[in-house]
Amino acid sequence: MSTATIAAPPKMGSSPAPAPLSQTVVFATSGLGGMLGWVLVHPANTTAVRMNLSSMQGKKFSFGNMIRENGVMSLYDGLAAGIWRQVFYASSRFGLFETCRDKLHEIRGKTDFAGRVAVGALTGAAAAIISCPMEVATVRMSNDATLPAAERRNYAGMTDVVKRIYVEEGASAFWRGSMPFAQRAALVGVFQVATLDQFKEMYAHYLNQKKNSVPNVFCAAMTSGLIYSIATMPLEASKNRMANQKPDPKTGKLPYTGTLQLMKAVSANEGFLALYNGFLPYYIRCGGHTVAMFIAVELLRDAYTSSVAM
Repeated sequence: MSTATIAAPPKMGSSPAPAPLSQTVVFATSGLGGMLGWVLVHPANTTAVRMNLSSMQGKKFSFGNMIRENGVMSLYDGLAAGIWRQVFYASSRFGLFETCRDKLHEIRGKTDFAGRVAVGALTGAAAAIISCPMEVATVRMSNDATLPAAERRNYAGMTDVVKRIYVEEGASAFWRGSMPFAQRAALVGVFQVATLDQFKEMYAHYLNQKKNSVPNVFCAAMTSGLIYSIATMPLEASKNRMANQKPDPKTGKLPYTGTLQLMKAVSANEGFLALYNGFLPYYIRCGGHTVAMFIAVELLRDAYTSSVAM
């Protein structure tokens, strides 16, 4: 999602809406929903990262060779970091969106389309900055097994990757790629707000689906996900490269210093389409996580509301 949605989760039943949830419950269910959804899509994210970075390593990616060399379970490399990423990213992105949207409604007396888009972009970018350390850890752990043996970092686990990045590279290394990550998150927020509800209405009308039912949310999320995956893939690729880069052994300088500089360098050396390596699994990750998180958050909040009402 990654990627997590920023719209309020749909109600699948026809019962009256419960009393507003506290901010604690909103943030907690958002984080838990993001974590549960991520477990399902992490293999797609690992595949996308490896495909995306293969050209940076001068290799041609093959899914079959990856499985033969590293095993099926290597698709779950970096899962712990990915789950921790959701603790910070999903909870802050989803929770901040709902909190800021409701606050804006209080101030302005309305919640219009422009306000939702602005809030979605700003809270998405803020969540990316907050969760960037875990994003760097996820990218590195997911891709480490594909590097030549001499270049592998061989992280032993979540604690080891955090400790070694801090000791060996300094705290600033946790925010490598934060700019394209924030730019991507802002665009995801804009595109989801702009398209998700429209696609739900479209599928309800043309396919006679019940709006906010599981099939309706699935179709809308996967269509919306296709659009924002196309729009954000170059930023995702930029983030992955910046998070995974190492200083030049001779000069000590990092090869990539900013989003535009990276895109220009990759386009000149590998062609612009290299930024779209790994698009299919990235799309599966984005759309799949949207659907899974929507359903998980809804179930968690319904369970909480039912328990409180007892």
